[in-house]
Amino acid sequence: MARPVTNAAFDALLQAAGYGNAHAAFARQLNHAGRRHGTWRYDAASVYWWLRGRRPGEVVQAAMAEALTRKLGRALVITELGFSATEGIGTCAYPATIGGALDAAEQLWTTNSNPLDSRVSESFDSGKALQAALGWRYDLPDETVSRVGRQPVTSSDVQSLYALAGHFSDLDRRHGSGAPRARALMADFLVRQVTVMLRGTYSDAVGRDLMRAAAMLSGQLAFMSYDAGDHVTAQHHVTIALRLAKAADDRLYGAHLLANLATQAVFLGHAQDAARLVEAAIDGAGRAPAAVLARLYTTAATAYGQSGERRACQIALSKAERALGRTGTVAGPRWVDYFSAAHHAGAALRCLGDLRLYRQALRHAPDALALTSQNTRTRALHTALIAMTHARAGNTDAACEWGLKLAQHVAGVRSARVDQRVRELTTALSPQQELPQVNEVLRALATEPSPT
Repeated sequence: MARPVTNAAFDALLQAAGYGNAHAAFARQLNHAGRRHGTWRYDAASVYWWLRGRRPGEVVQAAMAEALTRKLGRALVITELGFSATEGIGTCAYPATIGGALDAAEQLWTTNSNPLDSRVSESFDSGKALQAALGWRYDLPDETVSRVGRQPVTSSDVQSLYALAGHFSDLDRRHGSGAPRARALMADFLVRQVTVMLRGTYSDAVGRDLMRAAAMLSGQLAFMSYDAGDHVTAQHHVTIALRLAKAADDRLYGAHLLANLATQAVFLGHAQDAARLVEAAIDGAGRAPAAVLARLYTTAATAYGQSGERRACQIALSKAERALGRTGTVAGPRWVDYFSAAHHAGAALRCLGDLRLYRQALRHAPDALALTSQNTRTRALHTALIAMTHARAGNTDAACEWGLKLAQHVAGVRSARVDQRVRELTTALSPQQELPQVNEVLRALATEPSPT
């Protein structure tokens, strides 16, 4: 038996426009109205669910209003459509249902596929981040994610998404994420391909694998946005990715996403909130593979270091080191393969420096640079950390030596995080700019900025 209509306002508009018994025709007009946003494939089933409580994204609602305006012969505003602001669509709130997550993802990806779109004046919301962590950790799992749509989705289709996620991740580590066009292209792919797949037909098993792949792509776009300094967009993307990971029943990747959110919070100075986020990640990960635990405890150490919790920081570093020592015994998920002893050493360098344990921090400098060739951005970040730690310790000559190396590494890297590290170093050295070696470094860093 068909479910009763819950959106009477939308139903009345469809009746008045002559679409009361022609939902497929309305869907075709909607797809035509929204063609500038990508290839939409809404159908009569989509209209059925909108009438019964599902809320489309604001971009889709705008196209609905456009299509109905032409038919009714009068201007129609979005609020007349009768869709209430639920599920946190268009915000960084954690969607309660998988349907809400798909709608929110579609709107977010559509908005970000246009690099010229203006950004809402918002800031990173620690409260929403913690709410997302609670939702991911304690909400009941989705009983099923199977779906009947227009296009069948197979396991091989999903595997192609994993390959693409790896490609974007590699480009990000080699060149940074500062180019808006690169992020817009990735968002456009999510709109044109991944959204269509998410709205397709798939079994529960294929659907969960699809949700995992979509979470990885949205998570990668979140990290790229964070690296580019677009922190609100990054939080939106990682929140959607977290909900998709929940739907995939992949607690390990969800924990990884929370750790990324904690890393962003540390960068923005929200140390205590970052600690709570990564603690939730560790708790939710459970008996995780050693590589995942190493990454999570390393992130916890950076949060504790920034908040001045010396004992907690050192305990987390020790746990991470022990986990790294076990990484050869059990293989971890493929997405954690990037994390190495060098990444751990860089984090140790940072958090011990935050605790003003400069000599202890600098013992990790050689290991922090033992990176593979593709980690261009991380090499620049770690080099800047070494230079800055020397500067904070009063070792001006050493800071200048590493500052000149940094000037070489930042060339070709587009990263707001690298730019920030460069600014911190130049600020620390500027009071001594009358010294020839300091003046040389300042000139080198001024002439070799990270291209943004």
